Amino acid sequence: VQLQASGGGLVEPGGSLRLSCAASGFTLDYYAIRWFRQAPGKEREGVSCISSSISGDAGSTYYTDSVKGRFTISMDNAKNTVYLQMNSLKPEDTAVYYCATRAECGPRFSDNYWGQGTQVTVSS
Repeated sequence: VQLQASGGGLVEPGGSLRLSCAASGFTLDYYAIRWFRQAPGKEREGVSCISSSISGDAGSTYYTDSVKGRFTISMDNAKNTVYLQMNSLKPEDTAVYYCATRAECGPRFSDNYWGQGTQVTVSS
């Protein structure tokens, strides 16, 4: 069982990146998938979440206020991969980004499993 985030890099303010979260050994769409980030010296911050295909709000997406309108989460079932399209990036988006499985997106639930993150650096 493996969950791998990739696609990070160095980008100028206003630029875009697309992060990928690829799963092996299990089917992603049975789980809610949350992207969270952690910057040095800061607490973990939830960024976005997509509900599982078997939940009551199947396929629903959620975003923290600071990324609404700029980030888009999506799932490609055929590729067993979740994406996070990040546009209009800002320096404050700089962090290591992780994807994690959880039962549901709601705050009552916890992240169950996550793999290595991918570094996103927004700087001129």
